[in-house]
Amino acid sequence: MNTLREARHWVFDMDGTLTLAVHDFVAIKRALDIPEEDDILHHLAALPADEAAAKHAWLLEHERELALASRPAPGAIDLVRALRERGCQLGILTRNAHPLALLTLEAIGLEDCFAIDDILGRDEAPPKPHPGGLLHLAERWAVKPQTLVMVGDYRFDLECAQAAGARGVLVNLPDNPWPELTELHARDCAQLLAGLG
Repeated sequence: MNTLREARHWVFDMDGTLTLAVHDFVAIKRALDIPEEDDILHHLAALPADEAAAKHAWLLEHERELALASRPAPGAIDLVRALRERGCQLGILTRNAHPLALLTLEAIGLEDCFAIDDILGRDEAPPKPHPGGLLHLAERWAVKPQTLVMVGDYRFDLECAQAAGARGVLVNLPDNPWPELTELHARDCAQLLAGLG
């Protein structure tokens, strides 16, 4: 935790990390006729253009409704605001679409904490676990990827951090199923903030 106290470059996943998780991925896959074991974004990327466009449009509309109804995860607002007050650089790396990330941040009251160009969605960066988004932010902020802390609630966030050479912090799960990928596990953002002192 001591090394994280000194960290000045923080990147957050959004859904399920800064917000309460509401996506029902099984239902989404059923609605879009995607096999249960497939990743939604990778599946859509492999479809013929017309079919992909129609399914992306459905997904965007579904996600827009979820974004507008977003609620902050426990401790998320305090953590982000505390890091901002310390002068930390803050980014978002989400598999959601950029316009919906902006809607979500507005819905939970954190829209003023992130520069618009530091919010990367699925059209600005390859979807996690690909490290491209973290590497882009490191370059944009002119820092080494090792200085970044990626905070998320799923293994894709942690695998992305590991692939970029950044540190991965897991939040919002009672236990840590991926200790080999995790620098730190906190029950929620409030516990993470408390640990940073």
